[in-house]
This record gives sequence, structure tokens and C-alpha cells, in this order.
Amino acid sequence: MDPRYPRPLKIHLVSSTDSPEFTDLTQSLTRSRIIALDAEWKPIRTHQSSFPTVSLLQLACQLSSDSGESDDSVVFLLDLSSIPLPSIWELLRDAFVSPDILKLGFRFKQDLIYLSSTFSSQGCEQGFDKVEPFMDITSIYHHLQHSQPGRKTSKNIKSLATICKEILGISLSKELQCSDWSCRPLTEEQKTYAAIDAQCLLEIFNVFQAKVIKEGLLIHSPTESTVNLGLKEVLEKLDVCNKIVRMKFREALDIVRATTSYIYPNIATEEGMALRTRPRNTLPMDELLVRVVNKYGEEILLKESDKRARTSKRKSKRRSSVGLICNEKQGQSFEDWQGPPPWDLTLGGDGHPKFLCDVMVEGLAKHLRCVGINAAIPYSKKPGPRALIEQANKEKRVLLTRDAKLLRHDYLIKNQIYRVKNLLKNEQLLEIIETFQLKICEDQLMSRCTKCNGRFIQKPLTTEEAVEAAKGFQRIPNCLFDKNLEFWQCMDCNQLYWEGTQYHNAVQKFIDVCKLNE
Repeated sequence: MDPRYPRPLKIHLVSSTDSPEFTDLTQSLTRSRIIALDAEWKPIRTHQSSFPTVSLLQLACQLSSDSGESDDSVVFLLDLSSIPLPSIWELLRDAFVSPDILKLGFRFKQDLIYLSSTFSSQGCEQGFDKVEPFMDITSIYHHLQHSQPGRKTSKNIKSLATICKEILGISLSKELQCSDWSCRPLTEEQKTYAAIDAQCLLEIFNVFQAKVIKEGLLIHSPTESTVNLGLKEVLEKLDVCNKIVRMKFREALDIVRATTSYIYPNIATEEGMALRTRPRNTLPMDELLVRVVNKYGEEILLKESDKRARTSKRKSKRRSSVGLICNEKQGQSFEDWQGPPPWDLTLGGDGHPKFLCDVMVEGLAKHLRCVGINAAIPYSKKPGPRALIEQANKEKRVLLTRDAKLLRHDYLIKNQIYRVKNLLKNEQLLEIIETFQLKICEDQLMSRCTKCNGRFIQKPLTTEEAVEAAKGFQRIPNCLFDKNLEFWQCMDCNQLYWEGTQYHNAVQKFIDVCKLNE
């Protein structure tokens, strides 16, 4: 369980249609009025000519009881590399288009394209082409912003981590987003990450639904079907008890559905295709959810052009030629470090390794500081390439990045930039240590300020000195005063640190990561 998530999650990994987990999945879909969808795949290069193969599909189901009340939620992780895809295609397709289930996603259209391609390649020729009714979390976020008086709706597309932080107050780690999801078995960290990515969509929607109900933003929509609207008009007079109204509404609607499905087993669409009627074994939405869907719901509809992978030959050709010119001009490849670094004594440096981590590897900067390495971050939050290069040159640092575009600038200085290959911070740290042959010892651990990169004062502070230093600046928990702890203070930003449980855990972590015991 991720300590940053507020409550425990029920997670089921489904790797076979014969498993109890698959039975739970099929049963949960009949009790779910809302499911949140997400997908994971192995990262690919942008110029690859085919869609990636989806390795994992997450379904977070918000379960409902027969009385219509939301009961619980559970997350299913479908291991698409283990399950025969034709055996689950119809189940997923029905769920994707069931009018009884609201689907949630975060920019899910791309996921659906990749998912459709994955299933098509395994014998399900039709793949998937529709998700309805659907609500995108980005749209929900914009509705929540718009409903706040005096606040302008931002036109910028926010990340899911940002939305979770603002709406739920949860710090959503995206460290595993680009891990290799095709490798098996999945780690416990990957399972938890994947489950949280889907579950948080339900949490965000629940906040949204509660807000629009509280503020009375739900009105009868003119787009509602004639059958549903007529039933609700009849039942509106019984608004004394909402629970009775919802129950009578569902009973009446079930009668209408059963009748229409008996008389009209298939309904022809404009395209001449036959649509199956609503599955009888699913619970219908309650009236409040129907109103939310009718007012804010949308659909994802894939065209044939969406299902064809496109590559820009002109762009990829230009990219390769520019990269070649850059490397030939500089006489080296920045993909592989060839030394010596700018801090080398032969180049007039001071012999102490120094790095500059751009925004793409900012987490690596903190890891380097934890093992005692001088690692700075850019002066501004959104620095341009030239500003990064100039800062690295001025401070005699090696610029660390994962941005391949930076490697193409013709004003780069030899041995000034290195492109980090690994995706996870622990692996990135080991990569830098090995590439630059850094010497790490246990005495160096936690010797720099993780906040500003400053050094600690040489002499530890007493408790009295720490209390005095913290006045008007930082609060020290009272429980620390009787533990006779040692305190350190950053010489640059004056941040106080102490030798508590968190400190010892961090030291042991980096002893293990850097293999200092071997």
C-alpha cells in the first residue's frame, strides 16, 4: 500500500479466465455503475511505426448494492500478456458501451487506440471503437474550476498528478509510469501504482458529483431519452423520499427494458449495424447519476484513421540528419560519456563532481544530494536550452537530462551534457555513479541539504542550539526534545535536520542502492 494514498485498496491481478479473480471481475461489472479505466504498456520510441502493445488494463469498479447505495470499490489489473484476448474481448466491449455504466478515464482515447490495436493483433478484428457514456477527468477538473466563484478556468492541460494534488490532496508518484510494463512478474510497486492510477479517477469523480449535487447544478436535460424522461416526470411527484423514487424508477425502467428487449432484440443504427440491447444483468444507474451523465457525459468514438499508426518520415529523417550533424560537428556522441568532466583538475576544475539536473531528472538531483554529490537544479522553473547550457558552463557542471532535443544544439561544449538512459531514480543514480566513476562512502550519505543542495555545518547542534536556530523559521516536534538527538543545519538555507527514524531509513536505503555493504 502506498503511504501517500489515504485508504487501503482492494487489488486483484487477473491473469487467467479460470481464476477466482476473473469470476470476481465479471460479478463486479454487473454491480458497477461507474468504472475507471487506465492502461499501461512498454515505453516506445516516438518514431516507431506501430502502436505499442498494451500489457495491463486497469478497471477500478465502484460497486453498488441492490438498494442503489455505493458500497465499496475494487481494482482489477488485467494481465493482457497472459490472458487469451479473444476470451475477454466481448466482456470488455459490452462494458465499454453499456449505458448502465459510466466510464471514467484520463485522456483515455490514446489508451483505447492502443488497446484496440492490441486486441486486433490477437484475432479480435473489430478491436474497440467506442466508449459511452464517458467522462474525462480533465473535463471534470475544468468543471470544478469553473464552479469556483472568481476563479478562471485554466486552458492548460494539467497532469493527473497535479489534478490529484489539487482535488484530493494526494501526492501521486509517477516514477513508475515509464517502467517496462511488459516484464513479468509485475512488482508490488507496479501493481500499487497501476491500481492507484485508476482508483484516483473514482475519487475525483465522487468529489465532482458531490459538488454538483450540493450546488444544485443538476437539472433535467433535454437530451434524455423519451422513455426515461417520461418515467421521471411521473415519479417527480414522489420526491418526498428520494430513495423510494429511485427504487420505483428502477423498477419501472426494468419493466420497460425487459419489454423492449423482448420485442426488439436488436436496434439498427444509422450505419446499418445492429446494436445489442442493454445487458439485463447489470444494475441501472440511479436517477442522480443519470442526470450527471446526461448533463456532462460524452463518448469516445474511434475512426478508422485513428486505428492506423502514422509516422512522419520527413520528421524522422530531419531528426536523424540533425543529430548526425551535431555529433559530427562536436566530434563526439553525447549519448555515451567520453570524459574528462569539467571539474577535472587538468581542465582547471576543483576535482569535486558537480551536476545540473534539468526538470526531467529533478528527482535524480535529490538522490545525488543524499549520497553527498553536488547536484543543482535550474535557476528558473522553465529554463530554455541556452540558459541550461550557460548555467552548466558557468558552474563547471555536467548537465543531466533525458531530453534528446538538448543534444542537438550547436552551442554545446564538449563533455558538458549527458543523457540519462534509465527511467527509475535508483537506477539513474547507479548509472551516474558508474558512468562518472564516482566514489561513494557511507560517511558521505545525507551530508548535503536535499532542499537546496547546501552543505551542513561541520559541528552538530545541541537541542538548545537547534531550538534557538529554529525560532521563526522551522518547528521542531516536541517529542524530539527528550531523545537526545543530534541536529544539523544547512549553511545555505538554514534548514534543520535531525537523526531520527526517517534519517536512518534513508541512510540504509542508499547503503543498499549503492551496494556499500558488498
